[in-house]
Amino acid sequence: MARPKNQEARRGALIDAAGRAIADRGMAGLRIKDIAAEAGVSAGSVLYYYPELDDLVVAVHQDAVENYLAERQRRIDEPDGPVARMRAALASGLPSGPDDAVHRLLFELHGVADRSAAHAALMASLFAREAALYSTLLQVGAAAGVFTLAAPPNDLARNLVAMEDGYGLHIVAHNPAVDRGTAVALLTAHARAVTGCPDL
Repeated sequence: MARPKNQEARRGALIDAAGRAIADRGMAGLRIKDIAAEAGVSAGSVLYYYPELDDLVVAVHQDAVENYLAERQRRIDEPDGPVARMRAALASGLPSGPDDAVHRLLFELHGVADRSAAHAALMASLFAREAALYSTLLQVGAAAGVFTLAAPPNDLARNLVAMEDGYGLHIVAHNPAVDRGTAVALLTAHARAVTGCPDL
C-alpha cells in the first residue's frame, strides 16, 4: 500500500496526465487506457486511484480551474495601478493561440457541463470568480477616479468575461478571423469604452 504522500503525488500525476489527454484528444471517446498511456502506467494503476473515469475528469476540471485562476491572479497582481492591472487582466484571459493547452482543456471540460452537475458547478464557479476579478479592478479604478463606469461594475465584469470566452473559443477553434492579437484589441477597445479611460 502506498504511503499517503506517495498516493497524493500519484493522484496528481494522473490528474496532469488526464488533463493532457483531454487537451490533446478531447472528451469524446476518452478512455482509461489513453490516460494510462499519457501517464506511462498501466490502466489498472489508473483504476486503483480512480475507479470511475468521471471522478478523475472532475478532479482534472477542479485542478484546471484553480491553476488557471491562480496564474491569472498572479499576472494581474504584477503591475501597479488600475490601468496597468486592467491591461494585464484583458491579456490574461485569452488563449495564446489555437494550441493553448489550458484553454483547450477548459473548453473541453465546460462542454460536458450540460450533462454533469459537478462540471456545471465548476464552470459557473470559474465564470463568477473571473467576473469578481474584473469587478474589483473596475471598482478600484472608479474609486481612484481613473475609470468612469458606463454600467454597474458587476454587469461590466460579466460582459468582459463573456467576451473573453467567446473570442477564446474562436481562437482555439482556428477561426482565421479571430487571432489573439485581434481579440485583445477588440476586448481592450470595449473596456476603454465602458470605463471611459483613453489610456487603456
